[in-house]
Amino acid sequence: MNLRRPGLSPHPARQLEIDSRLINDQGDCYVIAEIGHNHQGELQKAKELLRRAKECGVDAVKLQKRDNRSLYTAALYNKPYDHENSFGLTYGEHREFLEFGMEEYQELKTHAQELGLTLLATAFDIPSADLLRELGISAYKIASGDLKNIPLIKHVASFQKPILVSIGGGTIEDAQRVYDSVAPINSKLCFLQCTATYPAQPEEMNLRVITVLRERFPDLVIGLSDHYNGIAMAIAAYVLGARVIEKHFTLNHTWKGTDHALSLEPIGMQKMVRDLHRARAALGDGIKRVYPSEAQALKKMGKSLVAACDLPIGHRLRPEDIAIKSPGGGLAPHELDQFVGRVLRLPLHTDEFVTLRHLDG
Repeated sequence: MNLRRPGLSPHPARQLEIDSRLINDQGDCYVIAEIGHNHQGELQKAKELLRRAKECGVDAVKLQKRDNRSLYTAALYNKPYDHENSFGLTYGEHREFLEFGMEEYQELKTHAQELGLTLLATAFDIPSADLLRELGISAYKIASGDLKNIPLIKHVASFQKPILVSIGGGTIEDAQRVYDSVAPINSKLCFLQCTATYPAQPEEMNLRVITVLRERFPDLVIGLSDHYNGIAMAIAAYVLGARVIEKHFTLNHTWKGTDHALSLEPIGMQKMVRDLHRARAALGDGIKRVYPSEAQALKKMGKSLVAACDLPIGHRLRPEDIAIKSPGGGLAPHELDQFVGRVLRLPLHTDEFVTLRHLDG
């Protein structure tokens, strides 16, 4: 496939492999259904989310892992959490209610494998990263909030697994710092353009950063962690060169929890995956050509050179003797000039196609 669009020239090193799935400029988008804690702390609901995500055609599902006691200060952990989306009296109780441990993760990983899905997870701290390493997941996600957490990022990079880093709330210099820290340890790095707003407004998506990242890091696959409330931005991102799309996923927008409102329900996720596949096909190879499927429309709408009136043998053609009319299929209008001044050796009748056989010489 010859990608000739500016900024989309394939780079031989720009590829990433996750669980035997090769991601590169020439291929389909790698789609991650971000479940996060939309399972509401219920294992069976999490399994149902995995099953429905598979039906939508995604490549992977992603959870979030936190070691809450070590992650939060005592003041934040014990802070009263009086909120409509709360699952506990304090913020710590709320987070613990939503948290899965090793047993649940093992069951969900097995379930994902049975479905033919890859299970990924965001590691929010080093103990969580170590648990996920013991679990044996195929790739790790670093959230935007940890873009400057180089100790965590380097720790995860040392596992020698693919590492996807969202750069929401950061600058290109923050991304460069991550690259400089990870590259000597692990080449399997992917940056996800992200706006850490839930949901993100179109004017703050800044999708052109995808192009900037591709130019600055020509050896990296670039993607989008998409917090827009809809599917349009993912398609635009693919056209700009994003080859990983992460999108929040739920079964019901009205469920209790902050992420459900901006998450795609199954019908939306299915449409997004479908349109991403169509976008790849629609981009083509950049070589302009005429397709057989265009013939009927072009014949109906196209124009041909025809006689403007009855013309006898020996008549020397003048501009006013030739009209341009539909249908197409005859000599094209751009050839008009070469016929003016030529002598007819056969008569032409009104609206008859002008052909070379009508002309002397």
